[in-house]
This record gives sequence, C-alpha cells and structure tokens, in this order.
Amino acid sequence: MAKNGASCEQPQKRGTKDKQNGHFADSAVSERRQKDREERLALVLWRRPIVTLNYFLLETFITLKEWTLKLWQRRGTVFLILVLCSLFSLAYSTEGAHQKYVQYLEKRFLWCAYWVGLGILSSVGLGTGLHTFLLYLGPHIASVTLAAYECGSTDFPEPPYPDQIICPEGGVEGSISLWSIVSKVRLEACMWGAGTAIGELPPYFMARAARASGADPDDEDYEEFEEMLEQAQTAQDFVTRAKLGVQNMVQKVGFFGILACASIPNPLFDLAGITCGHFLVPFWTFFGATLIGKAIVKMHIQKLFVIITFSKHIVEQMVSLIGSLPRVGPSIQKPFSEYLEAQRSKLHHHTGAGTPATENWLSWVFEKVVLVMVCYFIFSIINSMAQSYAKRRQQSKCLGTQTTKN
Repeated sequence: MAKNGASCEQPQKRGTKDKQNGHFADSAVSERRQKDREERLALVLWRRPIVTLNYFLLETFITLKEWTLKLWQRRGTVFLILVLCSLFSLAYSTEGAHQKYVQYLEKRFLWCAYWVGLGILSSVGLGTGLHTFLLYLGPHIASVTLAAYECGSTDFPEPPYPDQIICPEGGVEGSISLWSIVSKVRLEACMWGAGTAIGELPPYFMARAARASGADPDDEDYEEFEEMLEQAQTAQDFVTRAKLGVQNMVQKVGFFGILACASIPNPLFDLAGITCGHFLVPFWTFFGATLIGKAIVKMHIQKLFVIITFSKHIVEQMVSLIGSLPRVGPSIQKPFSEYLEAQRSKLHHHTGAGTPATENWLSWVFEKVVLVMVCYFIFSIINSMAQSYAKRRQQSKCLGTQTTKN
C-alpha cells in the first residue's frame, strides 16, 4: 500500500536526512508515471477501438459540461453576444439600402473566419495539427499566382472569385508584378497567420495556470518541459539542446526573442508558449510578439516563397526538367502538362461557354491526400481526448489510494 501511495505523489525536494528515502520515492513516482504514460499512449483507435471510442465520448461529455459551467459563470457576456447577434440577424433580414453593406460585412467576416479557423487547426494542441498551409492556403496562393500570370491581372470577377478564378476582360500578359499578387492574397494569409497565433495560446495558459497554482500540470508537454529544466546541465542530444536554446532565448530576450521564434518556421514554438507561461511572461508580450511574427513576418516569407515557386517561368522550367528525366521523364511530364493546360482553360472559361477539360489524375490524387490527412487529424483528436479521460481515471485511482492509506 505504501508503494502505491508513493507512486501517486509528486517528486519533492527533501533534506539530507531523508535523502535516500526521497530518492527511492522519486524513482518509484517516475517509474509509475512512465508506466501510466505508456498505457495512455497505447490507447488508440487501431489498437483498442471500443475502449477508445467509449473514453472519447465520456471525455466529450465532461468537456461540454465544463464549458457549459464556464459559460454560465459568464452569462452576462454570453447575453450581450446573443443580443448583438439578434440585432445583426434583424438587420440582415430587413430589406433596405443597408443590405449591400450587411452582405459585404457577412462575406468578409465568413472569409476571414474561414482562414482564422484553418490557422487555429494548424497549430492548436489536439494531438497533431492539421497542415492547413500545405492543404489549403498554399494551393490557394499557388492558384492565384498561376492565374495572375495567365490573365495578366489580379482583378478577378467577384463572384465567382474566390470560389472560382476566371480571367477578367482586358488583361495584358506580362503586366503582372510580384507585389500585386502579394496584395491579392494578403488578407487570407494574415488571417491564417493570426489563427496560428491564437492556436499557440493553450500551452501558454496551461503552463501559466500550473505555475501560478503550483498544481500538477495535466499536460505531457509541460511535464517534459519540467524534466528538461531539471536535466539542463547534462543535456547532450541535439533536440534537447535546441529546446533549451529556444527556452533561453525566450526567457532572456523577452519580446524580441518570442518575435524571432514566431517569425520563422519553428516546430519547437510550442515550447516557447510553455516557457512564457512557466516564467509568467505577460499575456500581451507573448501574444503580441506571436501575432506580429506569425501573421506579418512569417506569412510574408511563406507567401513570397510560394509565389516565386509558382511563377510562370519557374513552373515551365520545372515541367521541362521533369521531361528531361531519363526513361520515365516524358510519361511523368504528360499529366503535369495536361493539368496546367486544363487550369489555363478554366481561367478563360465564362458562363455559358461549356465545361472545359475533364478531371486530371493529379487533382484526384491531391483530393485523396487531403481526405486522408483530414481523417488522420480526426483520429488524432479522438485518441487525444480518450487519453485525457484515461489520465482522469489514473488520477482518480491515485486519489482513492491516498484516501484509503490515510
């Protein structure tokens, strides 16, 4: 019983007199926590589908209950939002000269919300992020770039843009500039970047709450972060040294350190959020630097990379290079050429002009890749929530053991 009780406790600093007993208890705690972690990680759909789905549904119910209680505690704010939504709905349904402004605001709001949502999905901690830049924003920028060079203009008719791109009348080939394409996709790119900044907030709030309350953090990444701090002097491997480098930069440089980490593609940025929360960095220092870095600096770097990569002459050179490959070159080049030709036909297709070219197999493959990645993202959310419920059960079991011991 004593061993079980000790395994549920957190490692603590002890005096010299209890050093040996403390070391044994800490070892037992570490072994128990590692065992519990391995049990949770084994709880996935493809190994234990029934249990995983059951735990997912139970965790969903608990989460909805917690959110309902939080909304009830902030019922004044909720009521104000409902009133504003009712007023907008009334203005939306009432005929008048204001309708064109209401429809414009609706269109812009939905367009911005769409890209902000995709940005949040790309970075929020739900098991794994959905790579929405590769799946949505990158292809959108690429299609606008190809269309701009083909049409000689970015003044695409609205509608059907952005659902469909059609060349406007009077475009002059060769008159398009890099900065006009950058301006055309600036809104959606910045909204996506803002969404990724919002998605970085959960690690920050979790670490800040854990540090302020002194409670055991309910997060694997934070536990690894604390272990990394304890082993900072003995770290040898490259990954750990890289994490410590990010942590030191954020801690010592502050706003500009966070800005530097957020302004470049950085898979370790979650650690920056945890570091800022752990060391109680003010919210607006963290979020302001993250927002500027991701929505402005980083997004312009990524936009320029995609636009330059898909500019007309570089695309033609890539297709020509594919065709020059020995043996398989011509057979691979043909579908790429057909796909580009089909896209050009669509750009010059107007209502009533008939339906251009049939679907290319490259489009079919890309759609299936998107479907597979979205399914994997959904599975990862189910697994993550099931593992969260498993952790609740383990913590409840520990509390029950301690109560029995006392």
